[in-house]
Amino acid sequence: MDELHDALQAIYGRRATGRYGLTAVSQLQHALQAAAIAERHGEGDDLVVAALLHDVGHMIHDLGDDPARRGVDDRHEARGARFLARWFDEAVVRPVASHVAAKRYLCAVDPAYPATLSDDSVRSLALQGGPMSAAEARAFERGPGWQGAVRLRRFDEAAKDPAAAPPPFEHFLPAIGRAHAAAAARRARSSGDA
Repeated sequence: MDELHDALQAIYGRRATGRYGLTAVSQLQHALQAAAIAERHGEGDDLVVAALLHDVGHMIHDLGDDPARRGVDDRHEARGARFLARWFDEAVVRPVASHVAAKRYLCAVDPAYPATLSDDSVRSLALQGGPMSAAEARAFERGPGWQGAVRLRRFDEAAKDPAAAPPPFEHFLPAIGRAHAAAAARRARSSGDA
């Protein structure tokens, strides 16, 4: 747990202070707002932690600020999922890995959803493949954990309010600890079953 705490402190204590694309909030504010919204919606520790850490992939690459503006998809969802898989299992990792696909899905199935996207999300959507086709949407719905990814995506879009006052990062440390411990317990059970 110490390694996880140190890694998160290095990222969210230092790197997350920059602006979140063109929005008037920082990466840290965005993360805190997303986690607070998940918590208010009664989500469990795993999805609260996924909401908190869903954009970590934006902060662990060396592509500079706002690569989407330069036409580069930073694949932050895959990068973040790989990073988080060191400490968490699919309960946290899958929604993070799927939150971009969930945006594409919602753009395809919810006519009101595209209007909720920030300018940054609209620009990155084109790089990420645009709205899903009907066949892609049906396949997404057959995938594991798709509902959690959709809920996370809605929290993500709502977490860009410069006037919001979410709790500090420390507020979420107990949830991080519980999600980490639950992942370790599930891994131990599955390796014992093998």
